[in-house]
Amino acid sequence: MSRNPEKDIPRLLLEWYRTNKRALPWRKTKDPYRIWVAEIMLQQTRVDTVIPYYERFLNQFPTVDALARARLDTVLKAWEGLGYYTRARHLHEAAGIVARQLGGKVPDDLDGLRALPGVGAYTGGAILSIAFGKRTAAVDGNVIRVIARLFAIEDPVDGSRTKKRIGEIAARLVPVSGPGHYNQALMDLGSGVCTPRNPDCPSCPLSAACKARKQGIQESIPEKKRPAALPRREAVAALVRNDRGEILLVKRPDRGLLGGLWRFPGGILQEGEAPAAGLRRVLREELGLKGTAGKELFSVEHGYSHFSVTVRVLPVAIRGPVPHAGRSVQWNGVGTRGFSRLAVSRLERKILAALRSLRPAGKPIEDGKATPKRVK
Repeated sequence: MSRNPEKDIPRLLLEWYRTNKRALPWRKTKDPYRIWVAEIMLQQTRVDTVIPYYERFLNQFPTVDALARARLDTVLKAWEGLGYYTRARHLHEAAGIVARQLGGKVPDDLDGLRALPGVGAYTGGAILSIAFGKRTAAVDGNVIRVIARLFAIEDPVDGSRTKKRIGEIAARLVPVSGPGHYNQALMDLGSGVCTPRNPDCPSCPLSAACKARKQGIQESIPEKKRPAALPRREAVAALVRNDRGEILLVKRPDRGLLGGLWRFPGGILQEGEAPAAGLRRVLREELGLKGTAGKELFSVEHGYSHFSVTVRVLPVAIRGPVPHAGRSVQWNGVGTRGFSRLAVSRLERKILAALRSLRPAGKPIEDGKATPKRVK
């Protein structure tokens, strides 16, 4: 270790990376489009979860032109289960911009990348360094943690001043040679060695340069504000069947939570509102339907990033014809197997699984014939 340990960090990290790097499919390519897809999928999602989605997605959309030509419904179906669907909508929209306005070439500068929907500072830096070999930092949660410990930064990393300081340090450390490998090495170190809890300091190639370890404070860094408790909501969903026995689903607006996905009709209950009354209100106000709700079939527990919800599922008999799909409301009638062609969220899959468990194969659920149960 030299008198200036900071200068040794890139060299030591790259030496460690050569023998310890993870074998990941997006590390076998320099195609900017494929690296871009990987970085979008990796936002807020574990590597092990992403790998099969990444491989299937690129088999279906092997080029940016193929993704741009695809219908949004098709893209959302390919993304189904990966969560945070805004990423898929932004990726599809950005692919259209690249294909139609940029000649199919992914931008090789930060301003150009950040002008694309869904590409922020981290994703832009990762694409530039990995795909184009440019000396640009890529600062995600793992990198923030590693740098905060290396430099014993005890201020909460949520603060703008601390984030700026860490970003400046990260940019200063990126080497001219092999910036993409360096950024990926830093991510791997944070993921497998410099972990949030119980960091494996004896295995860390940077332990001699780590100020937090020297002071014995690595477990308490980085400091974050304690998150507020997630609010809990009560909701209802309607099981509506048409005259062919198909379940009626409604499409969510393209923007907003789970935009573009199909869902069971329903919504959030008002405080103190009974499920049957709330469901009648939601169907009338949001969808223009009048119906009679039966007894609750079951309830489903589900969590989103910013709230958790208990959804009570009731059968509903609609009075009069179901309106045809229009600009504001799109309906689709599907059998239980028809869900395989529509993009739905995890909540809808939980409801469908519970429906299937309530009846023998081929027999519909009758109002009031099922014993309510709770599904987590």
